[in-house]
Amino acid sequence: MRPFLSHPFDDDKLKEECGVFGVVGLADAANFVALGLHALQHRGQEAGGIVTYDPEDGFNSARRFGYVRDNFTKADVMATLPGSISIGHVRYSTAGSKGATAIRDVQPFFGEFSMGGCAIAHNGNLTNAAALRRELIERGSIFQSSSDSECIIHLMARSIQKTIAERIKDALRRVEGAFSVVAMTRTKLIGVRDPLGVRPLVLGRVGDSGWALSSETCGLDIIGADFVREIEPGEMVIIEGNKVESTRPFTPAPSRFCIFEQVYFSRPDSIIGGRSVYETRRQIGVELAREAPVEADLVCPVPDSGTPAAIGYSQESGIPYAMGIIRNQYMGRTFIEPTESIRNMGVRLKLNVNRALIKGKRVILVDDSVVRGTTSRKIKDMILEAGAAEVHFRIASPPTAWPCFYGVDTPERSKLLAATMSEDEMRDWIGVDSLKFISLDGLYRAAGEAAGRDPKAPRFCDACFSGDYPVAPFDKIEEGFQMKAAE
Repeated sequence: MRPFLSHPFDDDKLKEECGVFGVVGLADAANFVALGLHALQHRGQEAGGIVTYDPEDGFNSARRFGYVRDNFTKADVMATLPGSISIGHVRYSTAGSKGATAIRDVQPFFGEFSMGGCAIAHNGNLTNAAALRRELIERGSIFQSSSDSECIIHLMARSIQKTIAERIKDALRRVEGAFSVVAMTRTKLIGVRDPLGVRPLVLGRVGDSGWALSSETCGLDIIGADFVREIEPGEMVIIEGNKVESTRPFTPAPSRFCIFEQVYFSRPDSIIGGRSVYETRRQIGVELAREAPVEADLVCPVPDSGTPAAIGYSQESGIPYAMGIIRNQYMGRTFIEPTESIRNMGVRLKLNVNRALIKGKRVILVDDSVVRGTTSRKIKDMILEAGAAEVHFRIASPPTAWPCFYGVDTPERSKLLAATMSEDEMRDWIGVDSLKFISLDGLYRAAGEAAGRDPKAPRFCDACFSGDYPVAPFDKIEEGFQMKAAE
């Protein structure tokens, strides 16, 4: 039995793979990393790990299943992690095992090399990991985990470069896919983004002596760090003392940042590309109201991810915003192994309808996405049972018709509702009066691209909507995945 599970009623949402965080130049660095990981908990709730280095004790690590707050706030655990340099990782697995032995897959990973030790935390997914793994095993590598990220350590071990930083460069030049990496040696904190910049990574300053790397700016906020800048696509930064060295180890490529970070993954209080994630999501609602108006009495978010878009829809349409659905904030992981009778309650365990508000009303429900559609059907049933006169769904992303291979846990394509049904068929299957998605152009406009999406040079990775994969998923193609035919 798995020691920790994502909530059994959250399986109709796309899930980020992980978040990474690191600091250098701070006493008790692990405490800062724990705070940063707590702020990034939304990026992975399955497990977390922290590595530190102290001149007297050397490298130390702690890896645990569950929430950061339940593991890395305990004095006995934190006492084993001394030092002024540390990195950490929170995980939701997309690659690697999910059984009771999966603690071996929890990052950061560590390797001892002739020039010293190095720990690595990776956000993203390597699309050629299976091929690399076969090659490395044939050449004598012995893997300790089933994670694709461990390939980086083994590639470093086979490099002939003289420094850790150069070996990281060597290794990452061999991998394909998406990666934002935070690494540490005894004295250096290192951050790297893949050439397309698919996954995020930012740099922060802590007081006069400290530096931080984080998947999102909200991780900097919690430790009182000043945001310096985003690590750019294809950039490596090496931080030692008060010096930040920047290099460009990869062939330049047009940026393709994951647009679903704007829609759902990133926290709304984070800043991406100089723009508030909250404001982008609110603007998505504005665009939705322009593209898909409907007469109604209330605009209600599906909490919590639909809230900013619902506010924007209400503001643009003039239809009152209301909390028609209330989320149970204290559910936690109470029902890790639910009985069948409890499981059949479905979303009622975490969401409840505000009946007095809903009864007799024409309701617009705003949600961030439709994946399998099962949750949408259950929410519709709850709204109708509460006496709503009409139910209209407005979705703050285009139809999710293709799986992601760059660090997002996505069902296989046959299980994505939009891959097998038209919009009208989805509307009938969910059983609502109307169903409309924001267009891909509308999503781009909301994200700051006034002209919409340029099909010849899209600014974002939108493969889950368009089927346009910026990096061919080699491993999946080898398994039989069919790419979208050229139009």
